[in-house]
Amino acid sequence: MTFEELGLSPEVLQAVTDAGYKEPTPIQAQAIPYVLMGRDILGSAQTGTGKTASFTLPMIDILASGRAKARMPRSLIIEPTRELAQQVAKNFETYGKYNKLTMALLIGGESFGPQMQKLDRGVDVLIATPGRLLDHFERGGILLNDVKILVIDEADRMLDMGFIPDVEKIASIIPKIRQTLFFSATFPPEVKRLADAFLMNPKEIAVAAPSSTADTVEAFLVKTSARMKRETLRHVIGSEQVQNALIFCNRKRDVDVLATSLRRHGFKAAGLHGDMAQAQRTATLQSFRDGEINLLVATDVAGRGIDIRGLSHVFNFDVPFHAEDYVHRIGRTGRAGLSGRAITLTTSDDGKFLDAIQSLIKKQIPVLDAIPGEPEAAAEPEAPHAEGEAESGRGRGRERGGRGRGRTDHRRHAQRENSPETPREIVAREQQAPAREVTPSEQPAPSRDVTPREVTAREATPREVPTPPRAANSQNGDRKVVVGLGDHVPAFLQRPVRRSAAS
Repeated sequence: MTFEELGLSPEVLQAVTDAGYKEPTPIQAQAIPYVLMGRDILGSAQTGTGKTASFTLPMIDILASGRAKARMPRSLIIEPTRELAQQVAKNFETYGKYNKLTMALLIGGESFGPQMQKLDRGVDVLIATPGRLLDHFERGGILLNDVKILVIDEADRMLDMGFIPDVEKIASIIPKIRQTLFFSATFPPEVKRLADAFLMNPKEIAVAAPSSTADTVEAFLVKTSARMKRETLRHVIGSEQVQNALIFCNRKRDVDVLATSLRRHGFKAAGLHGDMAQAQRTATLQSFRDGEINLLVATDVAGRGIDIRGLSHVFNFDVPFHAEDYVHRIGRTGRAGLSGRAITLTTSDDGKFLDAIQSLIKKQIPVLDAIPGEPEAAAEPEAPHAEGEAESGRGRGRERGGRGRGRTDHRRHAQRENSPETPREIVAREQQAPAREVTPSEQPAPSRDVTPREVTAREATPREVPTPPRAANSQNGDRKVVVGLGDHVPAFLQRPVRRSAAS
């Protein structure tokens, strides 16, 4: 089947040809005719199947006739992440360049002013993340009572990120009579409930088994330890023919640590996660697309939001907590019929998550045992990767006397290992060493009942015995040692207590 057979307009077909596409993907071939008919769509497709074009191409044709009113968009596309929203916006720019359609992108991390100016002029296509869309609506900057087409993309990701209540609120604001296009890679019970509530007699389209990996991706496991993960990753990257790669971590803090480590070892790497400012995220992603960096370390915020043509590798530095995320991660490579490789680093603690992944995709992931060459020597101390290991290490340091003592013990241990003396020679040297004279400060403190005079007579040393402080309740000039306070007794404790006349 060709794009001409799908019923698209000449303007859209010309834009598709300019983009270099000749044949539609299975989901495009099945969905586009029904979208053009005005039917609701319930689409189940794995990532990387051309799902975005399956609704952007027919929407351009539908919206080509008509005109938008101020603050009243004619169509609404809801995306879970900023990166996905930006990707959809680029699709409309690419495929709609021969149509005079207006578009606005409402995402967090950017100023409200320019966004409101576009809404005031009227937009045909509004692409937004749920939070920023509701912010504009509550400020009175947008009206949603003229929306004819609603697209809910990556619904299962919406569920994972906690956006379902926001999506339900948005759906209650827009008109009930509308066309709804609902897409999700997986359909857990909550997503099924949402689809039943939003769709009317939908056309169900499934182009692949849910949560299956693409045949164009070769997936492997590499076994390592928590302390050696960064060194192992560097070695695997060096042994693979990596043109560009996404490296996924489970935690934001690990993204920065790993990206910094890779740069120190000469790799062109950068990090991408949700705590970064939007301008920085956009610039980093553009540098990756332009080839200025070829290793992008990211969290799952980028797992479904990055579409890089020709991505050669995906590395899972951490095994994902959710099995579905594994499918979405490795789906960034092997797209549009090209081949790709996905390599996951595993430790002994990842067994539960790995079993869930292999159960979901219904096949075993082979272990990549033979890696050419020897692992490189670590050029930096490898800190514990897991949070629990770091905490337990600090706890052990405190039990043994703190960090300073740990370093001292380490130096002494190194000195003993580097010493040329045998144990017998060390014992002989210590026996021949002269006895060290004990200073007064090292002498044992006298007991409670021993007076200074008895101590002086017993010691009979030429050195002067320190005079203990006068006790507060001393009588007849007798002096007693104040036990437990050492030689530094506060002055207020040395003042005599005056007896009252009544006592």
